[in-house]
Amino acid sequence: MLDFFKQMSLVRRFEEKAGQMYGMGLIGGFCHLYIGQEAVAVGLQSALKKGDNIITGYRAHGHAIITGATPKSVMAELTGRAAGIAKGKGGSMHMFDPKAGFFGGHGIVGAQVPLGTGLGFAAKYKGTDNVVLTYFGDGAANQARFMKPSIWPSFGTCRLFM
Repeated sequence: MLDFFKQMSLVRRFEEKAGQMYGMGLIGGFCHLYIGQEAVAVGLQSALKKGDNIITGYRAHGHAIITGATPKSVMAELTGRAAGIAKGKGGSMHMFDPKAGFFGGHGIVGAQVPLGTGLGFAAKYKGTDNVVLTYFGDGAANQARFMKPSIWPSFGTCRLFM
């Protein structure tokens, strides 16, 4: 439990600093913070094992840190530096670290849903028991990519958590 608290505190402090830097104009573009949602990522990702994957929308800083990116590399990404998690090219909404099983944040609402589905099917086709956490909010649940009923029967025993 203490480790969970430390992770949540790290993400909270990071997000507070990112918000401060955004306000000062040091972070360009958009900067969507994860403040108040830290326990979701820490709790869910604590159950993952090697080979499991994560994909989310545009509140991705905390997810990147929890999957193993250093706060320094995430901040470098936010400020557009080459030392960033996506070489400074993704910014706040497009972080990406597939080696860590983090398939990024995506700036298009709901884009992560079909991508996460594809990652899940890839794990299934490879014959692994790996899982994919696809984080999305109520805005993404109202998108056609999520609502298309023809894809749901193929999920079999997969469970959908909202």
